[in-house]
Amino acid sequence: MIELRRVTKIFYRGWLKKLSQVILDDVSVTLFSGRTFGLMGPSGSGKSTFGRVVAGLIKPFPGNVVFRGKDIFKMNHPEWLLFRRKVQMLFQDPQGSLNPKKRVEDSLRDVLNLVGVPLVQHREAIEDILQTVGLSTDFLSRYPTQISGGQNQRVALARILLLKPEFIVFDEPTSALDISVQAQILTLLRELQETRGLGYLFISHDRQVINFMSHSIGMLKNGKLEMAREG
Repeated sequence: MIELRRVTKIFYRGWLKKLSQVILDDVSVTLFSGRTFGLMGPSGSGKSTFGRVVAGLIKPFPGNVVFRGKDIFKMNHPEWLLFRRKVQMLFQDPQGSLNPKKRVEDSLRDVLNLVGVPLVQHREAIEDILQTVGLSTDFLSRYPTQISGGQNQRVALARILLLKPEFIVFDEPTSALDISVQAQILTLLRELQETRGLGYLFISHDRQVINFMSHSIGMLKNGKLEMAREG
């Protein structure tokens, strides 16, 4: 579904950009529908940058990010909007993913309005998606600060699923959660992949989590991507 072709990303800093750091160095990889590519690497190795490149949030230079055979940074506006809906990203901080001033229901309705779902269908769509992520309608009137980290992550996932994505980038999605909640979220993600055919890029420093989730595994170090397991 998504290809990275000889992707390089260098960050510059300092006066006249004299200091540079190579984050990604000639990285190529193919990410498939219905499968999970697990990405590991030491802290500061560029894992999050890799995820943001896949999601189209950072433009590499040089190199190409290809979605359905087309370079995403050469897409016209309608094609780009479709890509941005079909490829989503779930971040590490569950509470920070949501607007603290909005109730859960309002955050979900914002997405439905964005995709043009008629108002009369909102309640049914919200109830269905909450059931999918394992939450009751009791949470709709609450604010992010009034629910747990695991529940916030389920709400953030629900917002993404309302967009009907085909591929999701997960950037350390369970690292801020306790072990029992981690297991619940990971099991939910595997079930969603099986039922919806979703492709995942799963970024984590936890080898056990990566092994549980991934069909293939890559290790990012010094800007280079090495395959630790192919499948």
